[in-house]
Amino acid sequence: MMLAVGLAALTVIGTLQVLSGWIAVLRFTRVAGAEMGAEVGEAVPVTILKPLYGDEPLLAEALATLCEQDYPAPRQIVFGVHDDADAAIPVVRALQVRYPRQDIALVIDATEHGSNPKVGNLINMLPAARHDILVVADSDVHARPHYLRRLTETLGQPNVGLVTTLYTGLPAFRTVASLLGTTQITHSFLPGALLARALGRRDCLGATMCLRRDTLTAIGGFEALKDHLADDNVLGQRVRAAGSDVALAHTVVATTVPERTIAALWRHEERWARTIRTLAPAAFAAAVLQYPLFLAVLTILASGGARWTWALALGVWAIRALAVTGIDHALKGMLGGLAFRCPVWLMPLRDLLSAAEWIVSHTGRRVDWRGLSLLADTPTRPTPPNTAPGTSPGTSSSLSKGSHAL
Repeated sequence: MMLAVGLAALTVIGTLQVLSGWIAVLRFTRVAGAEMGAEVGEAVPVTILKPLYGDEPLLAEALATLCEQDYPAPRQIVFGVHDDADAAIPVVRALQVRYPRQDIALVIDATEHGSNPKVGNLINMLPAARHDILVVADSDVHARPHYLRRLTETLGQPNVGLVTTLYTGLPAFRTVASLLGTTQITHSFLPGALLARALGRRDCLGATMCLRRDTLTAIGGFEALKDHLADDNVLGQRVRAAGSDVALAHTVVATTVPERTIAALWRHEERWARTIRTLAPAAFAAAVLQYPLFLAVLTILASGGARWTWALALGVWAIRALAVTGIDHALKGMLGGLAFRCPVWLMPLRDLLSAAEWIVSHTGRRVDWRGLSLLADTPTRPTPPNTAPGTSPGTSSSLSKGSHAL
């Protein structure tokens, strides 16, 4: 019975974290919403770097959101692929026809740089960038029209060297797997990222990274990231080691959840979990508290099915469902048509799947990235400003896309 009581205490702590995450989202959206109508400064020219790989679900819709930005200054979009037969190329060509006034460049370059194909793509793309403010955005990012405004305004604040954004999930399909992936991002990662910032972390969330060209040069360029799977982590740490802050813009983007099957979702989320465990093992160990419904099930089993444990589990489910609904409602105003509400009946399955991934992630470091077998990054020591490319990139504390541990 003592074990059941201990697990019940952990369940309560996890439930309090769920409520704290909901409050953090409410606070963020309230502040961000108040800024929507505020007077903005002069827009500056921007180049958006968009590395691509294949014609993934909702790709055309995601890329089009960058062409429809409410941004008066010159903006350039540079798309990049490694192969002239890449299926993303026709999508880019169609955008060039659809938006003839938008400055769109396509770089096709098979040159390889290091073990991270995305960063190698960015290295090949950078010479085509015509402006000094650079926005690196994942291929699956769907942005609201104010996206670039919010990024550049935040970058203009004192001592800010790098800007990142929160993001939610947007299911490409109405399968259980796609919905589970969506709720993981929206209802676990996003509030967890806000709680982490409240505790003093300054993680770079890799879906969007905005910085000045001279900042990128000073920290070693994209070459400094080429052998790291968690390139966002390394970039954030190098910027901070150089004495600048990693700021969070008051905007939220949506990222496509493309998985149709549980097996595909498992491979994707296992990569997130193993990368985070490697980068921040202590924080990752505590991440099990993010799954109070899993802890509630363990409490039932440990007690032999005592009535009070069933009541605890039902209460946790009700609170979890309430928080999910509240987060969706709070984000609706920021996301507009990109908002998506996940059914609350998925929460027990979501927590059990996340807990299983948490357990299995401790069995190795090898991960799957778009069909490639790679090793998750290992923590490295902080480096001073202007470190030459290829040297140690800084202590790893920022977390990779789709999951977050406090």
